[in-house]
Amino acid sequence: MFNFGIWTSEFNNFLMGFLPDWLTVVVECVIIALLVLLTYTVLALFYILYERKLCAWFQCRLGPMRVGKWGVLQVFADMFKILIKELISLKDTDRFLFKLAPYIVITSSVVMLACLPWGNGLQIIDYNIGIFFILAVSSVGVLGILLAGWASNNKYTLIGAMRSGAQMISYEVSLGLALITIVVFAGTMNINELVWEQESAWFIFRGHIPAIIAFLIYIVAATAETNRGPFDLPEAEHELTAGYHTEYSGIHFGFFYLAEYLNLFIVSGIATLMFLGGWMPLHIPGWDGFNNVMNWIPSIVWFIGKSFFISYVIIWFKWTFPRVRIDQMLSFEWKYLMPLSLANLVLMAVCVALGWHF
Repeated sequence: MFNFGIWTSEFNNFLMGFLPDWLTVVVECVIIALLVLLTYTVLALFYILYERKLCAWFQCRLGPMRVGKWGVLQVFADMFKILIKELISLKDTDRFLFKLAPYIVITSSVVMLACLPWGNGLQIIDYNIGIFFILAVSSVGVLGILLAGWASNNKYTLIGAMRSGAQMISYEVSLGLALITIVVFAGTMNINELVWEQESAWFIFRGHIPAIIAFLIYIVAATAETNRGPFDLPEAEHELTAGYHTEYSGIHFGFFYLAEYLNLFIVSGIATLMFLGGWMPLHIPGWDGFNNVMNWIPSIVWFIGKSFFISYVIIWFKWTFPRVRIDQMLSFEWKYLMPLSLANLVLMAVCVALGWHF
C-alpha cells in the first residue's frame, strides 16, 4: 500500500534545502493549518448536501435541485448568504462570551479533525495517548454551547444549553467506555498503532461479541453526543425555537452549523479508526489474492468511504426515529447504556486476559 509519508518527507527535505529549520517548521505549520481549514470547509459543505439528499431519498422526494446540476451549488449559495448576513448585537448580553462561544466550538472541532489518520502517512497529530487526547478535546465543545446559551440572555437559549450540557456530558461516559473497551483489547492508545494492529483483521471482527457491543454503544452515544436526531433536544424547534443558537446570526450561526456537520464526520472517523480498521483495507487471513487487490485501493479512499458509511447510518437514525423526551434520553443513558458499557468493558477485559479473541 502506498505510503503518503514519502511525499511529506520529500516536501520537508525540499524546504530544508533552502530554509532554516525554524522557518521550515513555520511554513509547514501554516500549510497544514490552511489544508485543515480547507478540508473542514469542503467536508462541511459536502455533508450539508449529503444529508439533504439522503433526507429527500428517505422521504421519496428530490431535495435541492434548482441551483446547479442536481442542486450541487445550493450549499455554496447558502454559505454565501450566511457570510453576508449582519452580525446582530443584542441588548443585555455578555458580548464577549457571546462572540467567544462559536469560536470555542469550531476550535474543538478543528483540533479533533486534525487527529484523524486519513491514510498511510497522512496524519497530523500522533500522540502515544491519542485517544485520550481526542476525548479531552471533544469535551471542550460543550463549554462553547453552554456559554452561547447563557450569554444570549434568552430563556430558550439557556434551556437549550442546559439540555445540551446534560446530554453531552452524560453520553460522553458511554462513548468513552466504548472506546476504552477497544483500547483494552488493542493495548495501546496511539492512533497509528491502533490502525496497524488491524492489519490482519478489523477490531470489530477480532474482538468478538464485546467489540460488536462496543460498536453499537458508540454509534448510539455518538448520535447523542453530536445532537443528532432522535436526540436533538437542545435545538428542538417546536419548543425552543432553535435552542442554544437562537440569537446568533451570520457567520457566528454558521460556525455552529458547520461544527455540527463536521462533528458528524469526526465521530464517524473515530468509529472507523477504532472498529473498522481506519485507513487499513479489508484483509481476510489466508486470502492473499483478495488482500493484494484490496491494497491497490488508496488508503485515503478506505478511510473516507468507511466514515461516509457510518455517517449514513447516523443520518438514517435522524429521519427514521421520532424525537425523544429529555427525561427518556437521560434515563436511557444512566439506567441502560452506561451499565451495559461497564459490563461490556469487564467482559472485554476477561476475553483479553483469557485470550478469547483472534
